[in-house]
Amino acid sequence: MAVAAAMVLSPTLEGRRPKAALAVLCLAVLMVNLDNTILNVALPTLVVRLKATTGQLQWIVDAYAMVFGGLMMVGGSLADRYGRKRLFLVGLMIFGCGSLGASFASGVDLLIGWRAVMGAGAAMTIPSGLAIVNDLFHQPAQRGKAVGIWSGTIGLGIAIGPLAGGLLLSRFWWGSIFLVNIPVVVAGIIGGLLLVPDSRNRFTRRPDPLGGLLTVSGLGLILWAIIEGPDDGWLSARVLGAALAGLVVIGGFVAWERHIDHPMLPLVFFRSRRFSIAVIAVALGVFALLGGLFVQTQFLQFGLGYSPLEAGLCILPIAGVLAAGALSSSWIVRTIGTKVTAATGLLLVSGGLLQIAIIASVTTTYAEVLPGMLLMGLGAGLLMPSATDSVLGTLTRDDTGVGSATNSTAMQVGGALGVAVIGSVLSTRYQHTLEPALAGRHVPPVAAQAILGSLGGALAVARIVGGSLGAVLAHVARVGFALGTHSAFLVAAGVTGTGAVLILAALPSRPPPEETAHNRERQPGSGEPAVPCPTSHDGTG
Repeated sequence: MAVAAAMVLSPTLEGRRPKAALAVLCLAVLMVNLDNTILNVALPTLVVRLKATTGQLQWIVDAYAMVFGGLMMVGGSLADRYGRKRLFLVGLMIFGCGSLGASFASGVDLLIGWRAVMGAGAAMTIPSGLAIVNDLFHQPAQRGKAVGIWSGTIGLGIAIGPLAGGLLLSRFWWGSIFLVNIPVVVAGIIGGLLLVPDSRNRFTRRPDPLGGLLTVSGLGLILWAIIEGPDDGWLSARVLGAALAGLVVIGGFVAWERHIDHPMLPLVFFRSRRFSIAVIAVALGVFALLGGLFVQTQFLQFGLGYSPLEAGLCILPIAGVLAAGALSSSWIVRTIGTKVTAATGLLLVSGGLLQIAIIASVTTTYAEVLPGMLLMGLGAGLLMPSATDSVLGTLTRDDTGVGSATNSTAMQVGGALGVAVIGSVLSTRYQHTLEPALAGRHVPPVAAQAILGSLGGALAVARIVGGSLGAVLAHVARVGFALGTHSAFLVAAGVTGTGAVLILAALPSRPPPEETAHNRERQPGSGEPAVPCPTSHDGTG
């Protein structure tokens, strides 16, 4: 897909090297983002093979996202300082080492550790890769097409992850879902060495190690609270303490970055609404996409009884419409502007969530949820490229590493929030439905924990019990899951709908020609990047 999509770009570019370089970068981003979802269908297998508990499964999935998001800003800063191509290649090497270790991990703790290593590699690869894309394509129209391809590849990786995982599990052992990354890493390194040009910030600031430490610590604490919230309870002392500590550390990071003259993240970026509102829009799009896939994968396997491969095939149409939306987004932006395109995308996502919420019941079929899934995919395809291009359009070419890292961090944090919030609402409504049915019955604690823990656990207990009692338990569990899906998707639809209103109200549609980022140059010796001055034209007041 990456190679074919890259050929969409206009032949007016000098030679074919930019297209070939984009293909290499998209190949890497496809692999990195595929690992966000490929593991989901393998979790039941890990329970059997590695004797993993529910909490351990959660960490196997989220260790990757937590380190990925926590180190993203550091990766972008290092890319700007030491060279984007160098960081891209180093990130691929680290990602490959993590994949190799994870594929042959002999225990849960080792697997969690290797997933964290993979996240560290991804945190170097993604921001440096997007910065290179921005540096390769200088003209706004060409950059818009390139970012559309890049964003479509991200969405494609997220959407086909369940299919790829199901296909591999149907033929090989569970470690194959990680081992498959190795040939891609090798191809990416060879292609990167031969085809990808290098660039860096020409006016590099001094290192900001404290800023990097505060970023990792603050985001790590907040993501930890998000991950543990559904299990420990959002009002538990541990979760509230971690969230509060994370907010305090992030506040310290902001104060420190405002104080020093060589910040890792120049806060002047956020003076532009084209930057700040677009970052929020990207986060909301991934919030809905990953949170929706989290629920729909369970519905397909537990609710409809599909195999992992069948569930993956059912998710595949999302990838198709997402890619179509992303590839057409640059043309749509030129026609109606960034604001309307991004807002329309988020409204489509909200409409898809609402459609599924309305029809959710114990008799819901795949054909009935498919329209909503397609709306979500199409909306994400329109939103992410247009919002990402808006982010990049406010930056000078020297600052695209850290700016791209900010955009990618927003995606990871948005995805983590989506899984946590949507999953928590689903779990809360599900448990409230099941608890009255269990009240007054002599249910063993282990069985009660399994029943209240998930729909899959309840169905497993129902099969063991059998008879009419087992049938009643299975029916009540399915009712609880349907009600939970209804509540969770209503909440998500409200969040994304509000985000669409915010985009319409605050995001400028187009930058004026004189303020196009690539027409601006930073003056040597200046302490600030050349970001447009706050004017009404830029939408910042």
